[in-house]
Amino acid sequence: MSYRKTTTYLIVSALSLLALAGCGTQTTSKATGNSKYAAKQELNWTESSELATADLSKATDTLSFTVLQNTQEGLYRLDKSGTPKNALATSTKVTNGGKTYTFNLRKNAKWTNGQPVTAKDFVYSWQRTVNPKTASQDAFYLFQVKNAEAVNAGKKPLSALGIKATGKYQLTVNLTKPVSYFKKLLAWPLFYPLNQKAVDHYGKLYGTRSDKTVYNGPFKLTKWNGTSKSWTLAKNAHYWDRSAVHLTKINEVVTTSTTTSYNLFNAKKTDETLLSGQQVKNNLNNENFVKRLPTGTQRLDLNEKTVKAFKNVKVRQAFSAAIDRNQLVKNVLQDGSVASTGFVPAGMGNNPKTGEDFSKEAAVKSATSYDLKRAKKLLAQGYQATGTKAINATLSVADTDAAKQAAEFVQSALNKLPGVKITIKTVPYVQLITQQHNGNYDLTFSGWQSVFADPINFLDVYEADSSYNTASWKNAQFDKLLDESENQYGNQPAKRWAKLVAAEKVLLKDQGTIPLYQSAKSQLLRTNVKNIIYNPAGVPYDFKTTYIAK
Repeated sequence: MSYRKTTTYLIVSALSLLALAGCGTQTTSKATGNSKYAAKQELNWTESSELATADLSKATDTLSFTVLQNTQEGLYRLDKSGTPKNALATSTKVTNGGKTYTFNLRKNAKWTNGQPVTAKDFVYSWQRTVNPKTASQDAFYLFQVKNAEAVNAGKKPLSALGIKATGKYQLTVNLTKPVSYFKKLLAWPLFYPLNQKAVDHYGKLYGTRSDKTVYNGPFKLTKWNGTSKSWTLAKNAHYWDRSAVHLTKINEVVTTSTTTSYNLFNAKKTDETLLSGQQVKNNLNNENFVKRLPTGTQRLDLNEKTVKAFKNVKVRQAFSAAIDRNQLVKNVLQDGSVASTGFVPAGMGNNPKTGEDFSKEAAVKSATSYDLKRAKKLLAQGYQATGTKAINATLSVADTDAAKQAAEFVQSALNKLPGVKITIKTVPYVQLITQQHNGNYDLTFSGWQSVFADPINFLDVYEADSSYNTASWKNAQFDKLLDESENQYGNQPAKRWAKLVAAEKVLLKDQGTIPLYQSAKSQLLRTNVKNIIYNPAGVPYDFKTTYIAK
């Protein structure tokens, strides 16, 4: 039985990820004459990749969800501690043993086309995401909603989905089973409303450029043509809580090289820059230095469909053992990133009885340890078992500095194995996402970022029918353990934990993927930029209440 099809827990994507935000109007407005605000409320920000989409049904990556979080609004927003606070919802009633939610909506929220935001907008949005014609890669995240799976499979009509507008400003949602953190998930853009008039009007162009989208959040996206390497988030005059929004503009520019963004920062053309390598060392004492360690990782995926030898566990283990992760983070990346000891990174949860971090309890030393002699022995066994004499393969990575540096290191390490020749192919990030989704690669670096701190956020990636399991690794025991953890022991924390630990160990021992490192995001951020809400376990930045101090 498929875990994804029966799970009571909603697993949330990397490349799906939540941005946190403050709510309400507690922040003092500039209009009061408060002297803490600079006259010019304009933030200049850098991004390392291009924006993929402004369509919440199509988004799969962190940047797209960050933009959606700042330009759209859902039932809730999360405060700085990750607690759901009312946004479009004014009150919520939970009944039927935790399976029925009734939301009353505020009546003063509007879209940028002037239409009111109503309960029907949520119904339309959720139906559109699970509609098989939409082909949303994230549709399965709604499978805890009644009939969602059947609708997505084309077995039931859209009207059967367990979400109804029971009034113009009242929404009722029925779940298949209780989901303890459902309110947190409702703060994720995938669950936000959509304006049907706009989607129908723009058709296939909806969300492909800033003028083919409407907004109901703190900002609206402007100056983005779908491929441009810069865009602006402008304050939304239609936003219901606009008095809490202080920034008039957030100007974003794509710089795939941290050298470029660093120079822009030092020239005072931007207010922020990510740092890499020597830049981190040079700026440890800089007053603008901020080190962040999100629950995001990088791994090496081996595509079993394009390179048949990768179906052999000995070959996969050999490739893993040939990579010295400690040398990679210390001598190559040099940005504070941490060598992986497993697929699930540190900070994703603790044993309910002992308090031990999941990453320590579930570690399988042999799956992430460097041992070139062992790697060569394993590869010889793999060659013999598969009748292979050599492996010529291409490593596809993003065209960022960090990705290229890591790729060169991994290439050098793997090329030390007998008969192995790895070629590097750099691809613009948005194109790489598409290629990975289509399984169009031999080897690739894949990133994953959680939405909230629970190991299941990561482990679900490698469930057999996961839309993100593009390397085609499958393991029945792994799937069974995940299914049991969520459906048999969902309300028994200790037993559920044990199943998740066992699943991680199966993944590592069978080398379903090759974990590399937990990515640090050290940056320079000007000290006069205040009130950015940062979430290490989700989409990182929310700018709703951010302001520039004098």
